[in-house]
Amino acid sequence: MAFKNWTNLISEEELDAQIVKAKAASKMADATEPRAAFVRFDQSSGLIVIALKNGAFFSFPPNLMQGLEEATSEDLNDVWLDASGSSVHWARLDVDFEITGLVAGIFGTKAWMSELGRKGGQATSLAKSEASRNNGKKGGRPKKSLQPITSQIASN
Repeated sequence: MAFKNWTNLISEEELDAQIVKAKAASKMADATEPRAAFVRFDQSSGLIVIALKNGAFFSFPPNLMQGLEEATSEDLNDVWLDASGSSVHWARLDVDFEITGLVAGIFGTKAWMSELGRKGGQATSLAKSEASRNNGKKGGRPKKSLQPITSQIASN
């Protein structure tokens, strides 16, 4: 079937050159970016486990990842990697993430990550309570001094 509206056709030589360039870029990414050898949901620990091709392992609880927070064990077991090992997919949940982002700690959109941080900041613990009490005994948090940048530079 021919498409008459396609005016930006390229020559066979240009196509071959683009393919060579794409293969080189893929080879460079394979050498410099984390790639996964396998991924699985470990029911006993409740963690998603990703084995990287360099021999390292990376794991995290599914509730940290946007789209997996309400997933069942059956949903989490339905996971697969793309052919290059650069991304992980849960087809049943319509969730896809790049391995590079996961290893960097990116488990969702900026808004999702912000909400995770907000929830974490609300957490209470004995250590947090003790630190707050000790800080209160010292007069609370010190006030930030607002100095113009030029005076800070001049004093150094």
